[in-house]
Amino acid sequence: MNDTKSLPALPDRLSGNPRSPHHVAEIFEHEIGIRLNGKERFDVEEYCISEGWVKIASSKALDRRGQPLLMSVKGTVEAFYR
Repeated sequence: MNDTKSLPALPDRLSGNPRSPHHVAEIFEHEIGIRLNGKERFDVEEYCISEGWVKIASSKALDRRGQPLLMSVKGTVEAFYR
């Protein structure tokens, strides 16, 4: 059985934060992966393929709302289903 036809298309920009306008809940029902410069990353909070960046949560720093600060890392971004 081939499930690739039932998977929704991955958007150009996607966020894991449900409060973000770039969050798509249907995509997170499936397991997705992100490659940055050919290496798979497991700590990506948000990505944009066309602009070539990913945002990764800082280890200790928090913003004024208690959310982790996000650091941008630039490079070649690929999103895929596992």
